[in-house]
Amino acid sequence: MITEYNKEYTDSGFWDKLVKFSGRAGRRVIELALTLYNCLKDEDTPAWAKAVIYGALGYFITPVDAVPDLLPLVGFSDDVAAMIAAVSIIAGNIKESHKADAQEKVRVWLG
Repeated sequence: MITEYNKEYTDSGFWDKLVKFSGRAGRRVIELALTLYNCLKDEDTPAWAKAVIYGALGYFITPVDAVPDLLPLVGFSDDVAAMIAAVSIIAGNIKESHKADAQEKVRVWLG
């Protein structure tokens, strides 16, 4: 279960991974990660939902995962699966503002 990666999550680790791999990961991965991050930082998000997000983002930033991130085309597929699972679990807690902010950041970063 993705929540076993809760302890792997740190803000600095998240931003380091996002910046380092933003071009390689692609729009969808970065947008999902930022949407979850925005939800995580929202004081309205309940603790149980934050635990799910910590797990998904912890998996994203951990250096060892099922599919190495350096592999072309498939490297982030497992990270996307973990983030999609998290989004589906906490869907009722994701606000339009979380998504809009993520989309805007991706637009600015990746064009």
